Amino acid sequence: MGSGSSPCASCKLLRRRCAKDCIFAPYFPPDDPHKFAIVHKVFGASNVSKMLQELPVHQRADAVSSLVYEANARMRDPVYGCVGAISYLQNQVSQLQMQLAVAQAEILCMMQPEPELPAIHPSMMDCDTKSMLLSGNNTGDFGGQMPQFLSYTSSNNNVIQDPLKRESLWT
Repeated sequence: MGSGSSPCASCKLLRRRCAKDCIFAPYFPPDDPHKFAIVHKVFGASNVSKMLQELPVHQRADAVSSLVYEANARMRDPVYGCVGAISYLQNQVSQLQMQLAVAQAEILCMMQPEPELPAIHPSMMDCDTKSMLLSGNNTGDFGGQMPQFLSYTSSNNNVIQDPLKRESLWT
């Protein structure tokens, strides 16, 4: 029996007498019946008993903890279980690493001084460059012909928003 004369949570749920050598008693105390109930619902008492009997005593507590975690994950996500949660978290880490890299690149760009443009003698310029510099307003944007990619801002929304959608470079 578990603690005192009260049967363990598994024996209570299965409505059987809790023996002194009950394999469930040390891991499923009577004050936490939900813990065994969810493990029993997902894995079955017989399977859990077999798993625990095959393990050395010093590894059983960790195994029960893992079974409880996996059972809870299976109740939330019956298809993927804890693998779905792990995948979701890995995708979040990837997204945050990309955002961090973008932020670090922006900081690096801000810290570098703008290079001075070399003085180009008018005879070295081709006709297109001369006409672009001489035409229209001299506001520094080369008459509105500045390429879009040079005005990079941090409002880049290329980060994948769906945590379960992951594209691979190799497929």
